[in-house]
Amino acid sequence: MLSDIRIIEIEALGPAPFAAMLLADLGADVITVHRKIAADVPGKGENNLLDRGKRSIALDLKAEEDVAVLKALLRTADGLIEGFRPGVMERLGLGPDACLSVQPRLVYGRMTGWGQDGPKAREAGHDLNYIGLSGALWYASPAGTPPFPPPTLVGDIGGGALYLVIGMLSALLKARRTGTGTVVDAAIVDGSAHMMNLLMALRAAGSFSVERGQSLLDGPHWSRTYRCGDGLFLSVQCLEPKFYCIFLERLGLSGDPAFARQFEESLWPDLGLRLETLFAGHPRAHWLALFDGSDACVGPVHSPEDAMTDPHMAARGIWLDEHGRLQAAAAPRFDGKKPAPAAPSPFRGQHTAEIMDEIWKGPSVG
Repeated sequence: MLSDIRIIEIEALGPAPFAAMLLADLGADVITVHRKIAADVPGKGENNLLDRGKRSIALDLKAEEDVAVLKALLRTADGLIEGFRPGVMERLGLGPDACLSVQPRLVYGRMTGWGQDGPKAREAGHDLNYIGLSGALWYASPAGTPPFPPPTLVGDIGGGALYLVIGMLSALLKARRTGTGTVVDAAIVDGSAHMMNLLMALRAAGSFSVERGQSLLDGPHWSRTYRCGDGLFLSVQCLEPKFYCIFLERLGLSGDPAFARQFEESLWPDLGLRLETLFAGHPRAHWLALFDGSDACVGPVHSPEDAMTDPHMAARGIWLDEHGRLQAAAAPRFDGKKPAPAAPSPFRGQHTAEIMDEIWKGPSVG
């Protein structure tokens, strides 16, 4: 879909390389500018999964000759992605003004936690800090327990990388139309707060409380996960009354007057305890068989490894074991076609000679 787009990614951590990976999954020619010597950071090794489908050139951006190479490369590019704290790229002589002077239609994507301005802009932070400040962490766990969401998904990826990609694509359309570049300021605090607007709509309608565990999707016995007799988990979220009725029928609870009062908040804690006892009485396979094929909105809670073998997930080819690593396939899909197999990740500097040759021969992309 993006085969005529070239993106230059300056090596960083977390949401910036994820955003560039997504663009590569969508067909863009993504060239990652790796450091010549890898930084010693936790959880990041050579041949990184997030570099799949990209090409790699190794440069020292503190060396004038390598900055000149990058600027030559930018003349062939449609976009740039960087994930440093505000001011770092400017100190390297590679801020938006410098890069747009080289390529006026460049889309300059900036990925940060706090944003390019504001009192905390130059402070360090991580996923939990950003979504804690933005409000997106508040409903992450049941009432009475500390809020804790799945690591990185709400902040780094949801509020960060995906908003950067949306911004880049929007600005690329503008550049194609006008020939003018744009600086995209994607901040995790902005994006994760923006994602709260569905809940804010429910709150405005009187369906969501500021107190955790007392709202339409945050507290009811029919909107929870339960531990089964074998220690495995079920998800239950039968919001609509017609689906809730099916849920009760399958459990043999249709005649219970307390369960019939689905939206009576005062009953939710007691009914939840009753369902906890009920589900703990049998292994998960028993419950999955009971609800199989129904609209009761009940399903398993899988680990990624278990999800890979689930019939639905396997039929769609969502989880892959390629190049010796478990990973998810590209998304979304176009024209009903399954995504191509995951591309391999390059080694640091693997395509340096190839890309240098392209620079001096002239651009083939953009």
